[in-house]
Amino acid sequence: MTWTVAPEPFDSPEAAWLRRDYYDEVASRYWGRPATTAEIDDGLRDDGADLLAPPTGEFLVGRYDGKPGSCAGLRLADAETAELTRVYVRPAFRSTGGGGLLLAGIESAARAYGVRRIRLDTRNDLVEARGLYAKHGYREVPAFNQGPYAEHWFAKEL
Repeated sequence: MTWTVAPEPFDSPEAAWLRRDYYDEVASRYWGRPATTAEIDDGLRDDGADLLAPPTGEFLVGRYDGKPGSCAGLRLADAETAELTRVYVRPAFRSTGGGGLLLAGIESAARAYGVRRIRLDTRNDLVEARGLYAKHGYREVPAFNQGPYAEHWFAKEL
């Protein structure tokens, strides 16, 4: 069983499915209960995913043995900085190395855009994500935004 990671339109059927699963998990954790279909639909409406496509960004899908298992988005903030967003590995595929390959793919895409630094924000309860970032060289940095869900900020120089 192996992982492959490749760019894919954020609105392709499999990418849209991964984005729904991502939002379901983060919303359910935040609220402490399962998110409803209506809440997931509302969260995905006008969520800025359209910026995760050239020339403003990229969306990657990871497949494990051909099955869609992960995704991540890259959004250009300025000529030297990009933001990492919507990083998700389906629970069934965690601890198989897919998260690290996904980050490597995002970093490669960022370099192709001429980006020198990637940054992101995340929440306290997303401990798996924080562990993944730290393991792959992302360091906690001072807050660079005031997002309502931002509790930890990370960056990595490329």
